[in-house]
Amino acid sequence: MSDRLIEVKIESVRVSLLSQHRIAVLQEKDGDRYLPIWIGPFEAEAIAMQLRKEKSPRPLTHDLLHQVLLEVAHDPVYVEIASLMDDVYLARLVFNAEDNPIMDELDCRASDALALAVRFGCPIYVDEEVMNAAGKVPDEEIPLDEDVEGDAPDASSEDLELFRDVVEGLDLGSLSD
Repeated sequence: MSDRLIEVKIESVRVSLLSQHRIAVLQEKDGDRYLPIWIGPFEAEAIAMQLRKEKSPRPLTHDLLHQVLLEVAHDPVYVEIASLMDDVYLARLVFNAEDNPIMDELDCRASDALALAVRFGCPIYVDEEVMNAAGKVPDEEIPLDEDVEGDAPDASSEDLELFRDVVEGLDLGSLSD
Protein backbone atom coordinates (compact mmCIF):
# COMPACT_ATOMS: atom_id res chain seq x y z
CA MET A 1 0.00 0.00 0.00
CA SER A 2 1.26 3.45 -0.92
CA ASP A 3 2.08 6.17 1.60
CA ARG A 4 -0.04 8.45 -0.58
CA LEU A 5 -3.30 6.87 0.54
CA ILE A 6 -5.61 8.60 3.01
CA GLU A 7 -8.00 6.45 5.02
CA VAL A 8 -11.64 7.55 4.94
CA LYS A 9 -14.97 6.32 6.21
CA ILE A 10 -18.42 6.66 4.70
CA GLU A 11 -19.86 9.57 6.66
CA SER A 12 -23.25 9.43 4.97
CA VAL A 13 -25.23 8.76 1.82
CA ARG A 14 -27.39 11.74 0.91
CA VAL A 15 -29.91 12.90 -1.65
CA SER A 16 -28.90 16.14 -3.35
CA LEU A 17 -31.17 19.09 -2.59
CA LEU A 18 -30.70 20.34 -6.15
CA SER A 19 -31.65 17.12 -7.90
CA GLN A 20 -32.56 13.54 -7.08
CA HIS A 21 -28.95 12.39 -7.41
CA ARG A 22 -27.28 10.63 -4.51
CA ILE A 23 -23.96 11.53 -2.93
CA ALA A 24 -21.69 9.31 -0.86
CA VAL A 25 -19.76 11.54 1.52
CA LEU A 26 -16.40 10.15 2.57
CA GLN A 27 -14.75 11.67 5.63
CA GLU A 28 -11.00 11.71 6.19
CA LYS A 29 -10.29 9.66 9.34
CA ASP A 30 -7.38 11.76 10.59
CA GLY A 31 -8.37 15.12 9.14
CA ASP A 32 -11.24 17.43 8.40
CA ARG A 33 -11.71 16.95 4.66
CA TYR A 34 -14.72 15.36 3.01
CA LEU A 35 -14.92 13.81 -0.43
CA PRO A 36 -18.36 13.91 -2.08
CA ILE A 37 -18.91 11.26 -4.74
CA TRP A 38 -22.02 11.33 -6.94
CA ILE A 39 -23.51 7.84 -7.16
CA GLY A 40 -26.58 6.21 -8.63
CA PRO A 41 -29.76 5.51 -6.64
CA PHE A 42 -29.30 1.71 -6.66
CA GLU A 43 -25.71 1.92 -5.40
CA ALA A 44 -26.77 4.47 -2.78
CA GLU A 45 -29.49 2.14 -1.53
CA ALA A 46 -27.08 -0.83 -1.50
CA ILE A 47 -24.58 1.15 0.61
CA ALA A 48 -27.23 2.61 2.93
CA MET A 49 -28.90 -0.77 3.50
CA GLN A 50 -25.62 -2.35 4.50
CA LEU A 51 -24.73 0.57 6.79
CA ARG A 52 -28.14 0.15 8.48
CA LYS A 53 -27.50 -3.61 8.65
CA GLU A 54 -30.68 -4.32 6.68
CA LYS A 55 -31.05 -7.47 4.62
CA SER A 56 -32.87 -7.78 1.32
CA PRO A 57 -35.20 -10.77 0.97
CA ARG A 58 -33.20 -11.81 -2.11
CA PRO A 59 -29.53 -11.02 -2.84
CA LEU A 60 -28.92 -7.68 -4.51
CA THR A 61 -26.25 -7.38 -7.20
CA HIS A 62 -23.60 -6.26 -4.69
CA ASP A 63 -24.54 -9.11 -2.36
CA LEU A 64 -24.12 -11.58 -5.22
CA LEU A 65 -20.74 -10.15 -6.21
CA HIS A 66 -19.68 -10.23 -2.57
CA GLN A 67 -20.49 -13.97 -2.43
CA VAL A 68 -18.72 -14.70 -5.73
CA LEU A 69 -15.58 -12.84 -4.65
CA LEU A 70 -15.56 -14.73 -1.34
CA GLU A 71 -15.57 -18.00 -3.29
CA VAL A 72 -12.93 -17.18 -5.92
CA ALA A 73 -10.78 -14.33 -4.70
CA HIS A 74 -11.05 -14.05 -0.90
CA ASP A 75 -11.63 -10.76 0.89
CA PRO A 76 -10.13 -7.59 -0.56
CA VAL A 77 -7.46 -6.06 1.66
CA TYR A 78 -8.82 -2.57 0.96
CA VAL A 79 -10.73 -0.40 -1.47
CA GLU A 80 -9.00 2.54 -3.13
CA ILE A 81 -10.42 5.59 -4.84
CA ALA A 82 -7.37 5.70 -7.09
CA SER A 83 -7.82 8.63 -9.46
CA LEU A 84 -10.10 11.26 -10.87
CA MET A 85 -10.43 11.57 -14.64
CA ASP A 86 -12.91 13.93 -16.33
CA ASP A 87 -14.93 14.22 -13.10
CA VAL A 88 -15.19 10.41 -12.82
CA TYR A 89 -13.67 8.60 -9.84
CA LEU A 90 -11.75 5.45 -10.73
CA ALA A 91 -11.57 2.84 -8.00
CA ARG A 92 -10.28 -0.64 -7.38
CA LEU A 93 -10.55 -3.51 -4.98
CA VAL A 94 -7.08 -4.57 -3.85
CA PHE A 95 -6.48 -8.18 -2.83
CA ASN A 96 -3.51 -9.84 -1.15
CA ALA A 97 -1.55 -11.22 -4.13
CA GLU A 98 -0.03 -14.02 -2.03
CA ASP A 99 -3.48 -15.32 -1.00
CA ASN A 100 -5.04 -14.81 -4.38
CA PRO A 101 -3.50 -16.39 -7.48
CA ILE A 102 -6.39 -15.19 -9.67
CA MET A 103 -6.12 -11.42 -9.24
CA ASP A 104 -4.39 -8.82 -7.14
CA GLU A 105 -6.77 -5.96 -7.95
CA LEU A 106 -10.07 -5.38 -9.66
CA ASP A 107 -10.98 -2.14 -11.48
CA CYS A 108 -14.47 -0.85 -10.61
CA ARG A 109 -16.69 2.18 -10.27
CA ALA A 110 -16.27 4.10 -7.01
CA SER A 111 -19.91 3.45 -6.07
CA ASP A 112 -19.49 -0.30 -6.53
CA ALA A 113 -16.21 -0.24 -4.60
CA LEU A 114 -17.95 1.49 -1.68
CA ALA A 115 -20.91 -0.93 -1.78
CA LEU A 116 -18.47 -3.86 -1.63
CA ALA A 117 -16.25 -2.26 1.04
CA VAL A 118 -19.17 -2.04 3.46
CA ARG A 119 -20.04 -5.68 2.76
CA PHE A 120 -16.48 -6.91 3.27
CA GLY A 121 -15.80 -4.53 6.16
CA CYS A 122 -12.49 -3.54 4.60
CA PRO A 123 -10.82 -0.13 4.85
CA ILE A 124 -11.42 2.57 2.23
CA TYR A 125 -8.57 4.76 1.03
CA VAL A 126 -8.40 7.78 -1.25
CA ASP A 127 -5.28 8.66 -3.21
CA GLU A 128 -3.74 11.88 -1.88
CA GLU A 129 -3.92 13.56 -5.32
CA VAL A 130 -7.64 12.82 -5.53
CA MET A 131 -8.27 14.20 -2.04
CA ASN A 132 -6.21 17.31 -2.80
CA ALA A 133 -8.12 17.89 -6.05
CA ALA A 134 -11.68 17.16 -4.89
CA GLY A 135 -11.70 17.09 -1.09
CA LYS A 136 -13.68 19.77 0.71
CA VAL A 137 -13.24 21.36 4.13
CA PRO A 138 -16.56 22.55 5.54
CA ASP A 139 -16.89 26.25 6.23
CA GLU A 140 -16.59 27.21 9.84
CA GLU A 141 -20.02 27.81 11.32
CA ILE A 142 -20.80 31.29 12.62
CA PRO A 143 -22.17 31.27 16.18
CA LEU A 144 -25.70 32.67 16.29
CA ASP A 145 -25.11 34.72 19.41
CA GLU A 146 -22.35 36.85 17.91
CA ASP A 147 -22.82 39.88 15.70
CA VAL A 148 -21.17 39.66 12.31
CA GLU A 149 -20.49 43.02 10.74
CA GLY A 150 -20.93 43.66 7.06
CA ASP A 151 -22.80 40.47 6.16
CA ALA A 152 -26.29 41.86 5.59
CA PRO A 153 -27.30 45.47 5.10
CA ASP A 154 -29.94 46.89 7.42
CA ALA A 155 -33.39 46.99 5.87
CA SER A 156 -34.75 50.51 5.65
CA SER A 157 -38.37 51.37 6.34
CA GLU A 158 -38.77 52.04 2.60
CA ASP A 159 -37.71 48.46 1.80
CA LEU A 160 -40.14 47.09 4.37
CA GLU A 161 -42.99 49.25 3.05
CA LEU A 162 -43.10 47.06 -0.09
CA PHE A 163 -43.80 43.99 2.02
CA ARG A 164 -46.39 45.86 4.15
CA ASP A 165 -48.39 46.60 0.98
CA VAL A 166 -48.34 42.93 -0.03
CA VAL A 167 -49.36 41.69 3.43
CA GLU A 168 -52.14 44.22 3.83
CA GLY A 169 -53.50 43.29 0.39
CA LEU A 170 -53.93 39.60 1.29
CA ASP A 171 -57.48 38.32 1.66
CA LEU A 172 -57.03 36.00 4.63
CA GLY A 173 -60.78 35.51 5.07
CA SER A 174 -60.88 33.12 2.13
CA LEU A 175 -58.38 30.83 3.86
CA SER A 176 -60.72 30.04 6.75
CA ASP A 177 -63.28 28.18 4.59
